[in-house]
Amino acid sequence: NRVLWRIIPFNRPHRLEIVKISDDALEIRIPYRRANFNHIKGLHACCLATVAEYATGLLLVMQVDPTRYRLIMQAMHMEYHYQGKMDGFARFSIDQSRLEQEVFAPLASQEAVVFSPEVQIHDQEGNHLVTGIIHWQIKRWDKVRTAIERG
Repeated sequence: NRVLWRIIPFNRPHRLEIVKISDDALEIRIPYRRANFNHIKGLHACCLATVAEYATGLLLVMQVDPTRYRLIMQAMHMEYHYQGKMDGFARFSIDQSRLEQEVFAPLASQEAVVFSPEVQIHDQEGNHLVTGIIHWQIKRWDKVRTAIERG
Protein backbone atom coordinates (compact mmCIF):
# COMPACT_ATOMS: atom_id res chain seq x y z
CA ASN A 1 0.00 0.00 0.00
CA ARG A 2 2.79 2.45 0.84
CA VAL A 3 4.41 1.84 -2.54
CA LEU A 4 1.15 2.72 -4.30
CA TRP A 5 0.86 5.89 -2.18
CA ARG A 6 4.28 6.89 -3.55
CA ILE A 7 3.53 5.93 -7.15
CA ILE A 8 0.17 7.74 -7.12
CA PRO A 9 0.81 10.68 -4.76
CA PHE A 10 -2.67 12.15 -5.32
CA ASN A 11 -4.12 9.21 -3.38
CA ARG A 12 -1.67 9.40 -0.45
CA PRO A 13 -3.80 11.63 1.85
CA HIS A 14 -6.76 9.24 1.54
CA ARG A 15 -4.75 6.28 2.90
CA LEU A 16 -6.69 3.88 0.71
CA GLU A 17 -5.76 0.32 1.63
CA ILE A 18 -5.86 -2.74 -0.60
CA VAL A 19 -7.21 -5.43 1.70
CA LYS A 20 -7.70 -8.24 -0.86
CA ILE A 21 -6.22 -8.73 -4.29
CA SER A 22 -6.14 -11.53 -6.85
CA ASP A 23 -5.68 -11.71 -10.61
CA ASP A 24 -9.32 -10.81 -11.26
CA ALA A 25 -10.63 -9.08 -8.12
CA LEU A 26 -9.71 -6.63 -5.42
CA GLU A 27 -11.10 -4.89 -2.38
CA ILE A 28 -9.98 -1.46 -1.20
CA ARG A 29 -10.78 0.05 2.20
CA ILE A 30 -11.62 3.73 2.44
CA PRO A 31 -10.80 4.75 6.01
CA TYR A 32 -13.34 6.84 7.86
CA ARG A 33 -10.91 9.60 8.79
CA ARG A 34 -10.89 13.38 8.74
CA ALA A 35 -8.95 13.67 5.47
CA ASN A 36 -11.78 11.77 3.73
CA PHE A 37 -14.70 13.72 5.27
CA ASN A 38 -17.12 16.11 3.67
CA HIS A 39 -18.66 19.07 5.50
CA ILE A 40 -21.04 16.83 7.50
CA LYS A 41 -18.42 14.24 8.50
CA GLY A 42 -19.40 11.63 5.95
CA LEU A 43 -17.11 10.08 3.35
CA HIS A 44 -16.56 12.78 0.73
CA ALA A 45 -18.04 12.23 -2.74
CA CYS A 46 -14.70 12.98 -4.38
CA CYS A 47 -12.89 10.45 -2.20
CA LEU A 48 -15.46 7.81 -3.16
CA ALA A 49 -15.06 8.70 -6.85
CA THR A 50 -11.28 8.48 -6.47
CA VAL A 51 -11.46 4.97 -5.02
CA ALA A 52 -13.78 3.87 -7.85
CA GLU A 53 -11.24 5.06 -10.41
CA TYR A 54 -8.37 3.54 -8.41
CA ALA A 55 -10.00 0.11 -8.08
CA THR A 56 -10.95 -0.23 -11.74
CA GLY A 57 -7.69 1.27 -13.02
CA LEU A 58 -5.45 -0.87 -10.85
CA LEU A 59 -7.15 -4.12 -11.81
CA LEU A 60 -7.25 -3.13 -15.49
CA VAL A 61 -3.50 -2.45 -15.47
CA MET A 62 -3.03 -5.97 -14.11
CA GLN A 63 -5.13 -7.45 -16.96
CA VAL A 64 -4.35 -5.15 -19.90
CA ASP A 65 -0.60 -4.95 -20.57
CA PRO A 66 0.37 -1.28 -19.99
CA THR A 67 3.43 -1.69 -22.22
CA ARG A 68 1.14 -2.49 -25.18
CA TYR A 69 -1.93 -0.41 -24.36
CA ARG A 70 -2.55 3.08 -23.01
CA LEU A 71 -5.33 3.28 -20.45
CA ILE A 72 -6.80 6.69 -19.76
CA MET A 73 -9.97 7.58 -17.94
CA GLN A 74 -12.43 9.14 -20.36
CA ALA A 75 -15.38 9.77 -18.03
CA MET A 76 -16.99 8.64 -14.82
CA HIS A 77 -20.55 8.42 -13.60
CA MET A 78 -21.16 8.21 -9.88
CA GLU A 79 -24.47 7.51 -8.20
CA TYR A 80 -24.54 8.09 -4.45
CA HIS A 81 -27.06 6.03 -2.48
CA TYR A 82 -26.23 6.31 1.22
CA GLN A 83 -24.14 8.57 3.47
CA GLY A 84 -20.84 6.94 4.49
CA LYS A 85 -20.35 7.27 8.26
CA MET A 86 -17.76 4.47 8.72
CA ASP A 87 -15.06 2.73 6.67
CA GLY A 88 -16.11 2.00 3.10
CA PHE A 89 -15.06 -0.89 0.87
CA ALA A 90 -14.79 -0.80 -2.90
CA ARG A 91 -15.06 -4.25 -4.44
CA PHE A 92 -14.31 -4.81 -8.08
CA SER A 93 -13.74 -7.85 -10.27
CA ILE A 94 -13.08 -8.37 -13.97
CA ASP A 95 -14.43 -11.26 -15.96
CA GLN A 96 -11.77 -12.39 -18.46
CA SER A 97 -14.37 -13.29 -21.09
CA ARG A 98 -15.84 -9.76 -20.88
CA LEU A 99 -12.37 -8.28 -21.40
CA GLU A 100 -11.83 -10.52 -24.41
CA GLN A 101 -15.21 -9.61 -25.91
CA GLU A 102 -15.23 -5.86 -25.14
CA VAL A 103 -11.53 -4.97 -25.28
CA PHE A 104 -9.14 -7.38 -26.96
CA ALA A 105 -11.32 -8.61 -29.86
CA PRO A 106 -12.45 -5.09 -30.87
CA LEU A 107 -8.86 -3.76 -30.67
CA ALA A 108 -7.92 -6.16 -33.45
CA SER A 109 -9.90 -3.98 -35.87
CA GLN A 110 -10.40 -0.66 -34.03
CA GLU A 111 -7.96 2.02 -32.98
CA ALA A 112 -9.43 2.36 -29.49
CA VAL A 113 -12.21 1.03 -27.30
CA VAL A 114 -14.02 2.36 -24.27
CA PHE A 115 -14.45 -0.17 -21.48
CA SER A 116 -16.96 0.81 -18.78
CA PRO A 117 -16.77 -1.37 -15.67
CA GLU A 118 -18.99 -0.84 -12.65
CA VAL A 119 -17.66 -0.71 -9.11
CA GLN A 120 -19.76 -0.73 -5.96
CA ILE A 121 -18.79 0.71 -2.61
CA HIS A 122 -20.41 -0.44 0.63
CA ASP A 123 -19.76 0.48 4.24
CA GLN A 124 -18.64 -2.09 6.81
CA GLU A 125 -22.28 -2.80 7.71
CA GLY A 126 -23.15 -3.58 4.08
CA ASN A 127 -24.99 -0.36 3.23
CA HIS A 128 -24.61 0.43 -0.47
CA LEU A 129 -22.91 3.83 -0.59
CA VAL A 130 -22.02 4.32 -4.24
CA THR A 131 -22.20 2.79 -7.69
CA GLY A 132 -19.53 4.07 -10.05
CA ILE A 133 -19.12 3.47 -13.75
CA ILE A 134 -15.66 4.40 -14.93
CA HIS A 135 -15.18 4.75 -18.69
CA TRP A 136 -11.63 3.79 -19.68
CA GLN A 137 -10.29 4.43 -23.17
CA ILE A 138 -7.89 1.67 -24.14
CA LYS A 139 -5.66 2.14 -27.15
CA ARG A 140 -2.56 0.46 -28.54
CA TRP A 141 0.49 2.66 -27.92
CA ASP A 142 1.36 2.68 -31.64
CA LYS A 143 -2.01 4.40 -32.29
CA VAL A 144 -1.50 7.15 -29.68
CA ARG A 145 -0.86 10.55 -31.29
CA THR A 146 0.15 12.57 -28.23
CA ALA A 147 3.76 12.37 -27.09
CA ILE A 148 4.75 11.35 -23.58
CA GLU A 149 6.96 13.91 -21.91
CA ARG A 150 9.70 12.34 -19.87
CA GLY A 151 11.48 14.49 -17.38
